[in-house]
Amino acid sequence: MFDNFPQVLNNLFNKKKTEPRNTAYEIVTMTRPQSFIAEEYRTLRTNIQFSMVDKKLKTLQFTSSGPNEGKTTTAINVAVLFASQGKKVLLVDADMRRPSLHSIFQVSNQKGLSTILTDERPNPASVIYPLEHQRLFLMTSGIQPPNPSELLASKQMNILMQYFKEHYDLIIFDLPPILPVTDAQIMASKVDGTIFVIRHDSAHLNEVLQAKEMLQRVHANVVGAVFNDKPRNKKMSGTYYSQTEN
Repeated sequence: MFDNFPQVLNNLFNKKKTEPRNTAYEIVTMTRPQSFIAEEYRTLRTNIQFSMVDKKLKTLQFTSSGPNEGKTTTAINVAVLFASQGKKVLLVDADMRRPSLHSIFQVSNQKGLSTILTDERPNPASVIYPLEHQRLFLMTSGIQPPNPSELLASKQMNILMQYFKEHYDLIIFDLPPILPVTDAQIMASKVDGTIFVIRHDSAHLNEVLQAKEMLQRVHANVVGAVFNDKPRNKKMSGTYYSQTEN
């Protein structure tokens, strides 16, 4: 799906990169389920489902080229929508460098992913929170470790992934951006699919293409890209425009 990215991105991006914005998280699929943006998230969910038909995707990671592009917000809203369909969904904060899901859902982050990956006798169920939305569960990042990349690449992570698959219908990981750290590249080899989030007014074309090459280098299965905050026009009527593989 990345073959035509240069032409698509040239049409979407300004030459100059805007200043970083303050990221405001809103779970519109819960707070404003009838809104236009919530409907666009439902379209994204549908596109992901089409990708799931033959490939049987059970684990997905959301990432971006840089910070403040909307990957966390997108991951949360997609998780909510899949849970609303009756799937048992686990949302995992795998950004152990700048975690945010614990503050968004207002739960403790004293224990979480980092705890399980460093515990001699891990008990994943003890650090998974049932959320207000039925059939949606959360594992926070846990206390920041000195070596997030090594933890994600560990055998313990492989064991944990198997536990997730046995207990949940869909597991969604929120990963750090691709360019600053290797975490998303490491997880790309472990998850069934990667969704790449791009904010048109803050992402830089060269950085997006560089991130694309880094994902291709590890043979990531990029099932779709989300162009975030694209102003509405006649050709693209949505705030969000998603493109998935056929």
